[in-house]
Amino acid sequence: MSNESNRASFGGWKVLTVYFSHSGNTRECARQINQRVGGDLLELTPVQPYPEDYDTVVSQAKRELRAGYRPELKAKGDDVADYDVVFVGSPNWWNTVAPPVMTYLAGYDFADKAIVPFITHEGTGLGQSARDIRDLCPGATVLEGIAIRGGEVNRAGQKLSEWLRKLGIAEAA
Repeated sequence: MSNESNRASFGGWKVLTVYFSHSGNTRECARQINQRVGGDLLELTPVQPYPEDYDTVVSQAKRELRAGYRPELKAKGDDVADYDVVFVGSPNWWNTVAPPVMTYLAGYDFADKAIVPFITHEGTGLGQSARDIRDLCPGATVLEGIAIRGGEVNRAGQKLSEWLRKLGIAEAA
C-alpha cells in the first residue's frame, strides 16, 4: 500500500483518494483524480494478493462477496478523521466495490465526511456501489460517483474534469 501526499487540497478541504486496483485501471483513475484535486493518495493492498488470471479472480471475488469476506489489508493508512472528502475507487466486481475497499470502509467512522465514488468497469457502470458505500459508511454524505470504462481510463481526463466541475469541486492549481 502506498500513501503519497500530493499538494494542498481544494478549497481548504483535506482530501484523500483511496483505491483498490487489480488490473491498474482504478490506479490510473485515482492518479488522475489526485492530480486534479490534490491531497493524499492511498492504495489498498490485500495481504493475500488476488490471482492475476481474470477468470480465477472473478470466481474468487464472487465467492468473497457472497460470503461477506473482508480481506486483511497490508496497512490502512491514516485515520480518515483527518480528512473532509474521501474519493473511493474500485473496480466493479459483481455490481459493487471490491472486498478490499469494503474492508477499508468498514474499518473507519466516515460520519460527517463526503465520499465520492469512482468505479472502473467493462460495461457494468457504477452498479450498486454507491448504495453499498452508503451502507458501509453511515453518517457520510455519498456524492454522485463516476464510472469509467477500463479501456478508456488513459483518456478519461476531460470526463473526470467535467464530473468534478459538476460536483462543484475545483481542480487544484
